[in-house]
Amino acid sequence: MMNPVKALIADDEEGPREQLRAALQRLWPELQIVAASENGVDAWDDYLAHEPDLCFLDIRMPGLSGLEVAKRLSELAAPPQVVFVTAYGDHALSAFEAGAVDYCVKPVEDARLAQALQRIRARLANATTPAAPTSDLQKLLKELLPAARPVSRPIQASLGREIKLIAPEEVIYFESDNRYTRVVYQGGEALIRTPLKEMLAQLDHELFWQLHRSVLVNSRHIASAVRVDENSMHITLKGRDEKLPVSRQFQGLFKGQ
Repeated sequence: MMNPVKALIADDEEGPREQLRAALQRLWPELQIVAASENGVDAWDDYLAHEPDLCFLDIRMPGLSGLEVAKRLSELAAPPQVVFVTAYGDHALSAFEAGAVDYCVKPVEDARLAQALQRIRARLANATTPAAPTSDLQKLLKELLPAARPVSRPIQASLGREIKLIAPEEVIYFESDNRYTRVVYQGGEALIRTPLKEMLAQLDHELFWQLHRSVLVNSRHIASAVRVDENSMHITLKGRDEKLPVSRQFQGLFKGQ
């Protein structure tokens, strides 16, 4: 018996989010909706927690936009199906119409959603077909996402009575530590209250690589990646003894040349 297909819905507005959930339950009763994320940051974190086969991403969300979430998903070793949900008249709509991506316009109509679901079912049924037209999606996202990145602000960490300002480029890695995020930087370490998933939206995605749901590493400090067995990998750091885990989703970062 096949495992049920799992889906994630991400929209910062409750009405459209629940309307889409209801439509999916009507059109695909067997679909298992594992998360209904309220913003892009939660959508990315929920994906890592549940690994759904299918993600419905609203284009405009706080923290990370649907396009930014899709870019991160497209870089994974086994990316999920992606369906964009956008408002009528959105600047991205014409690009979606011209590109090989699935999309729906709010309010989502059953007929249009059914068409997208039909294509998705066909791709999921064929294991040899990529989870998405990944190269087309990446090309489209490159066109739509701005090239310029905002300058990251210093990270403020409390060290006793002192507020330490840590430049992002000085950070070696971040690690989730219960209610806090541990910041290991050149010269020491500190705890901050900002969750790791929120740090993702503030940092340069090209410089800071997420290797695990609880680990974010400055790529300039990675010395090597070591494959322990078929499913396990860890990294070593330049001049340090730690070995940090690399979860299966992110092992594709280390392919060799």
